[in-house]
Amino acid sequence: MMNRTVVCVVGPTASGKTKLGVALAHLLQGEVVSADSMQIYRRMDVGTAKPTAEEQEGIPHHMIDVAEPEENWSAARYVAAANQCVEDIFQRGKRPIIVGGTGLYIDSLVSGRTFAVQCTGWRKRLQEQAAAEGIQVLREELRQVDPEAYERIAAADQKRIIRALEVWHETRKTITQHNKETQLRPPRYQAVTIGLNFAQKADLWNRINLRVDEMMTLGLAEEVRQLLESGVPRTCTAMQAIGYKELAVAVTGSGDLQAAAEEVKLRTRQYQAAADLVPAQPGDFMVFLGGSA
Repeated sequence: MMNRTVVCVVGPTASGKTKLGVALAHLLQGEVVSADSMQIYRRMDVGTAKPTAEEQEGIPHHMIDVAEPEENWSAARYVAAANQCVEDIFQRGKRPIIVGGTGLYIDSLVSGRTFAVQCTGWRKRLQEQAAAEGIQVLREELRQVDPEAYERIAAADQKRIIRALEVWHETRKTITQHNKETQLRPPRYQAVTIGLNFAQKADLWNRINLRVDEMMTLGLAEEVRQLLESGVPRTCTAMQAIGYKELAVAVTGSGDLQAAAEEVKLRTRQYQAAADLVPAQPGDFMVFLGGSA
């Protein structure tokens, strides 16, 4: 029987994760499980760089197009669904290849992390407070209740700041404490992680700029327009993603599409500068692109 080791391919946007994941699936008789928090949504193809049928090269891909844009998928919901895919792949004697840039999803899936918070009452209140008063107010609250999370979470990472405060308000336990408790348990799966990154930040910034230009050429603005015209609200979680949020403003008013595209590039660079990869473990690999580290 196949050992229960998964292969994880992680890295920043535009680093070649999709292509490597498919190549490894061919080599290891595997199937890909996407760990991208936005590729789960149907009709959001261009802005999420969802792999086309040609790019998938006949390799089964799981956790893509499993939700409607109006749905609000948490990390807990993702882990529950993705774990079923991984177990099914193992049962059929194949190797799960987990590919994506959402580190929380991958780390939680591999570790078997449980989530204390399942409802969204506090999340909505915190989101509304951030919109009305600014994220700095919530950051200050986080500093008071969970200084370690305050230092760990980037100042611009509104989603994780709200998540940390949501855990605190609903459980009276900090997310730092919750994470430490779950880390004491043995992981659900053994994992070998291949991390892709760029030796020079300038190379990553250039790849991001080129990717956004390509998305605009492929019709990102029209994709956003169609989503809004179909009734998808601008305020839903999916439409808050980088690329969709900025274009939604431009296509619904007299906005400048080129200016919106430049903002998408900026926001993507800022996000990648603050993003964390899945923690490295013995036996993992880091591949630097565009030169030596």
